[in-house]
Amino acid sequence: MTAPVTTASEFDEVPAADEGGRPAARRYGLLALAAAVVVGLLLGYAGGLLTPTLTRPGDTSAEAGFARDMTAHHHQAVAMGLLAFRQGQDAEVRQVGVDIATGQQGEIGTMQTWLRSWKLDPTGEQAPMAWMPDGAGVVKDGLMPGMATPEEMAKLRAASGREFDVLFLQMMIRHHIGGVHMIDGILDQGHDDDVLAVAQVMKNTQQNDLTNLNAALKRLGGTL
Repeated sequence: MTAPVTTASEFDEVPAADEGGRPAARRYGLLALAAAVVVGLLLGYAGGLLTPTLTRPGDTSAEAGFARDMTAHHHQAVAMGLLAFRQGQDAEVRQVGVDIATGQQGEIGTMQTWLRSWKLDPTGEQAPMAWMPDGAGVVKDGLMPGMATPEEMAKLRAASGREFDVLFLQMMIRHHIGGVHMIDGILDQGHDDDVLAVAQVMKNTQQNDLTNLNAALKRLGGTL
């Protein structure tokens, strides 16, 4: 279920320079962002190591399901955030892309470290969202709540200018709303104190993001 960790190769398609020198500067920024994403992932791994192992969640526990599914959910948000930094025209869109990419990559590290500390595989036998009571009803075409389809991701990659900015904001708002639904699920069903604490921070962060994303979309004249 989990996607591969973002690598620096995803930044290679940036042109060397234009007459104003901006793409070269952007390439430098992309390399710095790549380093920040890796650092965020490592910090996430370090944070996850602090999870106690006296009582470990089992393979079919809500905690394991959440860690696996939210990792996959976060991977798409990281990809979208990197696109926003690379292709966004609006300064706020580029900044929120950086924040989401680095923040959620760190959370991926934390969740994957939980699974290792629980002696569980990164992927399990259960279907996506099986750990939630309404899981079967919220998965559509194999996608968890708020996730973009391959066609939507292709459209985002092909967009530019204001069209890109508005589309990114619309997609990320839906993505975050779906993510908050999943976080509410683990807050309702989970029993591991460290998982619950991290999940609450995730929810607070994503709700704050939603406020900013909606304000930016309104400023740019877009609607959901």
